[in-house]
Formats: sequence, structure tokens, C-alpha cells
Amino acid sequence: MTDIRGARYVSLTSFKRDGTPVPVPVWIAPLADGRAGFTTDAGSFKVRRIRQNPAVELRPCDVRGRVAAGAAAVPATAAVVDAGPDHDLVHRAVAEKYGIQFTLVHLGGRLKRLVGRDAPPVTAIVLTLD
Repeated sequence: MTDIRGARYVSLTSFKRDGTPVPVPVWIAPLADGRAGFTTDAGSFKVRRIRQNPAVELRPCDVRGRVAAGAAAVPATAAVVDAGPDHDLVHRAVAEKYGIQFTLVHLGGRLKRLVGRDAPPVTAIVLTLD
């Protein structure tokens, strides 16, 4: 089985209050201690769902979120980290893995703030694989 932490894109399935699964593609970066993480806008719906229910499932996917037939789900527990050492650790790991892509995505948020438009803060999601 492929280590999910090494995948380029992962379909992260979080769950609504009524239990409905919601898959979304995300970047993922391995952390030295065996966990993994990704960054996202703090106001995103996936952050809201994770705060409500930290149980998630991960599957390798392509950039559009298409999961290969028969790809096994990897259960994990997600934690929203708005600041601190784990936030910085995830931010650095994602920046290192995705390089210029990461820089360009985050540059967009900085440019919005410069021209006076609201750009939500970036938060980190730390994943502990079950």
C-alpha cells in the first residue's frame, strides 16, 4: 500500500453534521513525526466540518479529486491549528513539497490584502493517521 502522506493530491472526506460525506482534493505534506498536514483558508467549509467532527478519510486522487477505482480509504483524525509551532511546521512542509505552486497560491492572498480586499487567514490542518 502506498503511504498516503507521499501522495501529490489527496481526497479528504470530512462529514457534515448529518453524516453526509464531503470529499475535496487537498495538497498533503508528511511531517517528521509520522503525521501529515495541509493548509487552507480558515473560513472554509472543510475547516468548519473538521471543527465539528475531526474524523476524516483520505484517498489518493488527482488534482480534480478523482479517486482511482478501488483506492482504500485511510482513516485519520484532523485538528485545526490556527497558530503556533504545529501551524508553522505544516506551513513549512507544504511550502517545501509544493514549492512555486504554494508560493503563487499564497501570493494571491497577500495581493488581495494589499488592494484592500478581504483574504481569509491561512490555517493548518494536522492529520494523525489511524
